[in-house]
Amino acid sequence: MRREIIDYLERNKELKMFIREQPQWYRRLSRNPYDLQALEVTSLNYYRKTIPHKVEKFTNGVQMASMMMSMFQAMNTKS
Repeated sequence: MRREIIDYLERNKELKMFIREQPQWYRRLSRNPYDLQALEVTSLNYYRKTIPHKVEKFTNGVQMASMMMSMFQAMNTKS
């Protein structure tokens, strides 16, 4: 693997960990070092850090809070 790719991975610990978990990317970058952008996109999807994933997480939090509020209101009306 090229030295600049290794240096880049050393600076980005999350990508380094991703390559350790997905060794096919090590081979792919060794053959085509210009696949760094594809590696980053795949890593973001793997760790669920894309914008749609963040929106889904936020939505789930709001739904949970709404459900809790409904439960508290239902408990108060019974009393």
